[in-house]
Amino acid sequence: MTDATPADTPADTPAVRHEPQSHRFVADTPDGQAELAYVHAGPDVLDLQHTYVPEAARGDGVGEALVRAAFAHARREGQHVIPSCPFVHAWLEAHPEERDIRVR
Repeated sequence: MTDATPADTPADTPAVRHEPQSHRFVADTPDGQAELAYVHAGPDVLDLQHTYVPEAARGDGVGEALVRAAFAHARREGQHVIPSCPFVHAWLEAHPEERDIRVR
């Protein structure tokens, strides 16, 4: 388990950790765990497939923190991402500066 919270994440957002053995990024909220699950789609490609945030924690920036952590991790590791998850895809549309590591 490794810490994956990027430096630009707001202080009141839960810390995000990377659980590579489970292929997910996780944040603990008072309402349960939030996660961004992925699969390896190649040696240097993460397919970001599903984001889940407990209903009571939605709108608090937890989902964005998960996506930012996944993108920060991919950049550090020299990887690219596939935004299969609709939430990740929408986030990427709002953050064009992150598109350089997008596969499609």
